[in-house]
Amino acid sequence: MNKSIPNDAFKPKPTRVESKDENTSRAAKAIINDEAAQRRAKTQRLRQARLAQEAVDIASQPAKATARSRKRSIAAR
Repeated sequence: MNKSIPNDAFKPKPTRVESKDENTSRAAKAIINDEAAQRRAKTQRLRQARLAQEAVDIASQPAKATARSRKRSIAAR
């Protein structure tokens, strides 16, 4: 007389509309997450390219001459 009750016997079954909403939400989240991953990868790639270009630019620039301070003559004041 001890019959086993299935675990999902008392869980409400989603309606047809809820099931479609869940599928749509799942698909939208997958698309959004994929686009975000692509955006992060592009940002990382562009950052690496920028840093490499800046390193080349710094290496190719000649050293700047330091400015000498000039003494003012008394007559110039």
